[in-house]
Amino acid sequence: MPLTSDAAVLDTENYRFLTDYVYRESGIVLDNDKRYLLEARLMPVVQDSQLASLSALCSALRGNATSPLRQKVVEAMTTHETLFFRDATPFDALKSEILAQLVEHQKTAHRLSLWSAAASSGQEAYSLAILLLEAGLATWNLNILGTDLSAAILEKARQGRYMQLEMNRGLPAVHLVKYFERDALDWRIKEHVRKMVRFEQFDLRKSMANKGPFDLIFCRNVLIYFDIPTKKKILAELRGALRPGGYLVLGSAESTLNLDETYKRIQVGRATFYQAPGN
Repeated sequence: MPLTSDAAVLDTENYRFLTDYVYRESGIVLDNDKRYLLEARLMPVVQDSQLASLSALCSALRGNATSPLRQKVVEAMTTHETLFFRDATPFDALKSEILAQLVEHQKTAHRLSLWSAAASSGQEAYSLAILLLEAGLATWNLNILGTDLSAAILEKARQGRYMQLEMNRGLPAVHLVKYFERDALDWRIKEHVRKMVRFEQFDLRKSMANKGPFDLIFCRNVLIYFDIPTKKKILAELRGALRPGGYLVLGSAESTLNLDETYKRIQVGRATFYQAPGN
């Protein structure tokens, strides 16, 4: 369906509807005027769904709460920027200090459980798997969970297949040779590494009572999209999903400050970890 020049125009009522809808379905807060963001993210949904305009998308969403459009909108508004060993500082700190503490704590059980709570296309979870293998823990019972709100991006994560450009972003060449194999023009993570990670769709605003307990949780660059009450709830749930003394890693622009003072802030070099009570 050809789109008219005003297909991306949002009147005040529909703009308010979309910001409310995105918040209700994903928890993402669109502060101030984010019309440009809605247009950029949702116009491809309009075209893919053969709708005439963003206004038509709003009408379709209003008319059917269970429409497949719901998932398309949620996935379009969710940021999936990631790369292998993104922001190397927490990984360096794990290698130099934190992982040794976790290993000491679990030396009897020979078991470690990790959670990549905003897994996107899987690079963070697989980076954690590689780090554990490089630390000589291949004989341990290693469980890594990767979750995300987007079903589509999780399917890519499960495949463990990446383009050359994705491999060039953050992955040391020695790890590429050791843990990946060629798949036509792409690269696929080797099966023994892929099996270390399971991926599930999960909304971080939900109860985490059935998650964990984890020794380490990475939840990076997610809290920045939520309002304060939601941030507090997520931090409390994450704390409940950690083993006593387990560690939480947030994004470099995120903190528990004024949100949850129960965590103990641990500085290792340039990296910051937040330790759950009970150490």
